[in-house]
Formats: sequence, structure tokens, C-alpha cells
Amino acid sequence: MSAQASPRETVSVGDISISYLPDGEASVSAAALFPAGTPELWSAHPELFGADGKLVLSLGTFLIRTGDGKILVDLGFGDRTVAFPAADGEFRSGRLLTSLREEGLAPEDIDTVFFTHLHIDHVGWTARNDVLTFGNARHLAGEGEVEYWQSLGDHPLAAVGPDPHGVLAPLEGRVDAVADGTVIAPGVSVVATPGHTPGHCSLVVSSGPDRALILGDVLHCPAQLTDNEVALAFEVDAELGKKTRARIMGELEGDPNTVAAQCHLTGSAFGRVVRGRSRRTWTSLASQGAS
Repeated sequence: MSAQASPRETVSVGDISISYLPDGEASVSAAALFPAGTPELWSAHPELFGADGKLVLSLGTFLIRTGDGKILVDLGFGDRTVAFPAADGEFRSGRLLTSLREEGLAPEDIDTVFFTHLHIDHVGWTARNDVLTFGNARHLAGEGEVEYWQSLGDHPLAAVGPDPHGVLAPLEGRVDAVADGTVIAPGVSVVATPGHTPGHCSLVVSSGPDRALILGDVLHCPAQLTDNEVALAFEVDAELGKKTRARIMGELEGDPNTVAAQCHLTGSAFGRVVRGRSRRTWTSLASQGAS
């Protein structure tokens, strides 16, 4: 069966809810996006590919409801369909605001936007016509993240970062830096997970004995659990990213009280890391049939 982008879905973490809100999907060359991946690795993961033989990646965001708070984690790719020659693929998106309406919410209802990092596929709905889409919200990012992208100039990596005019300019004076351990809402705290980008952060959501970890791009696809050396082509510090991924996946492994959430996975954006046949594997909540 061909890979399908993750659907809108909600899990409960005690009295906090986390919903995945689809924005779209990407179809890319696995070999181009993950240069260290081998044909043997990809042949062991046919469930990650579409009928055209391309690797399927979901594009979307997460909505956290905690108390009266409504937090969006990342802002998808935006309302556009574009070719992505660097990965021999295409990105197709534009559903985020519809997904939000299906949750009974409008942009003005969001009080916090948290960026795990500022890659182009995580900031697409930051602004429309140079005005912040979520104008009532405070905007947060990890320490050093905004400054890194502001400093790149014409560096090749700038092509996969936030648009200086369409994203960074509207955010000027409206985005605050947060440090490791910062509590941004009841039950929601920041954990620094650098490597993918310098200021990359994840979120820990806790309520009673239950936890969830919203990973950002610590992990992109389950094949990286099979081989941790398989890094994305656009990592800022690939070696640090590998260390961060190994650490976080080790913490998640076999923890029955912690759900992991990742916006690029297919089938379900939620799952758990388990140990099987001497290696880590990803088990989606869709296959488990329960949260």
C-alpha cells in the first residue's frame, strides 16, 4: 500500500490535547534528501513511498490545547505548490487554515506560535501580505534561531530557510527567544534539540503520568531509527543532529507513557519508539489503534 500523508488526528495527554493539522505533503527523492541512505535501507521501508516511487512526507503543524491556551507548533509550508529540484520532488500544501477551522478555531484564537525551527516548510503561514497570520499570538523560537537565519546572506542554506521579506520582516520585534526548560504554557516546556538548526527546539507536553514529545525535525522518517547516520541533506550541523537524535530516541524507547509527534511522518503523526529485533523501530498510533 502506498504511503499516505497523515490525517487530522488528536491525542490526549492527561487533560491536554494535541491535534495534528495537515497542511499538505511532499514527494521527494529519498536518495537526494538523505544522501547516506542505501538502497538496502530504503527497500526495507516500502511503506514510506508513494506509487511513483518517491518518498512521501507530510506537511503540517500541531495544535496544543492546555487550559484556555491554544498553541500552534510550526506553521507548515503555506498556500502553494512548488517544485523542489534539490530533492527531485514537489511540495503541495495550503490546507492549514482549513484544518484549523475544522477544529472550530480561527487564526485570531491562537495565543502562541512556537517554531521548533525556521526551515521553509515550518514557517509557511507566518504572514500573509506581510501581516502576521496569527496576529494575536506571541511568537517564540529557540535561542539563536532567528539570528542564525538573519546572518546567512546568500549562503546556499538560506534557500531552505525563512524568506527575509515574507517571514523574517513581519516577525521583527514580534518573536521572542526561549531557552531550554522554559515553560511556555501549563504543562508545556521547551527542550533544546540542536543540530538540525542551531536553535532547534522540541516541546515536552506533560499532564499527570502522561507525556508527549513534539519532535520538530529531530527525526524525519522511521528509516533514521534503523540507521542513525542517515541525516537530511540540509542539516546545519549533521554530527550534532545525530547525537541529539540518538539521545532523544533513547529516551523515548520503550516508554509506554510518552507519545512522540512528528509532522513529516505518514499514516499518523503520532507514535512510539520501540525496540524490535535488536534495533529501534517506529510504531504509529494508527497501527496501535490507540493513543
